[in-house]
Amino acid sequence: MSKVFGTAADAMAGALRDGITIAVGGFGLSGVPYDLIEIVRDSGIRDLTIVSNNMGVDGKGLGLLLENKQVRKVVASYVGENKLFAQQYLDGTVEVEFAPQGTLAERMRAGGAGIPAFYTKTGVGTPIAEGKPHAEFDGVTFVQERGIVADLALVHAHTADHEGNLVYRMTSRNFNPVIATCGRVTVVEAEVLLDGFVDPDLVITPGVFVDRLVVATPREKEIEKRTVRQRALAGTEA
Repeated sequence: MSKVFGTAADAMAGALRDGITIAVGGFGLSGVPYDLIEIVRDSGIRDLTIVSNNMGVDGKGLGLLLENKQVRKVVASYVGENKLFAQQYLDGTVEVEFAPQGTLAERMRAGGAGIPAFYTKTGVGTPIAEGKPHAEFDGVTFVQERGIVADLALVHAHTADHEGNLVYRMTSRNFNPVIATCGRVTVVEAEVLLDGFVDPDLVITPGVFVDRLVVATPREKEIEKRTVRQRALAGTEA
């Protein structure tokens, strides 16, 4: 059976229901599966737990699900660029579980590898570690972190083949590869779909992790923050 679907809606059919946990790729606004997020928004499902590095910005990416009041809980490492997210957290309408960025990535990698838990020094002695099991190894205290297995993983890749082998580009590689492994069902949108196969030496996510695949809608690349310096006047350069 082909993994390739004609539309994002077809690729997501039967995978959406109230109360599920969805792991979503992206780093800021880079490598975000925009088409798939819009299908989640349009479905109207509620009480979602979203696992992602961050929640996009107001009106973009996962911010759409916050605006539509579809999110019950967020597991993330950073909330600073989305004012609505911060307000919903402070109001108590959205539960937030903070995880250090490296720990969050490792929790998803562990879940995808079938590892139920691991120990790390990161977070020991802080609120992050409260209520979690601790253990001592070689005289050093570590905190236990649980692996994450999501009901659904949404991924953005740059290049894919029909078997679901994936290649990512630049910053979008940060979280998408581990998210691709940790979903019970993994749906991918790819900018380029090859007629042949991805060179095996270039494969980042093997197709065995991918269940469904769709070609992404061409979009202008979003920039979270644009920082420029004033151009020097002619003849004044140092």
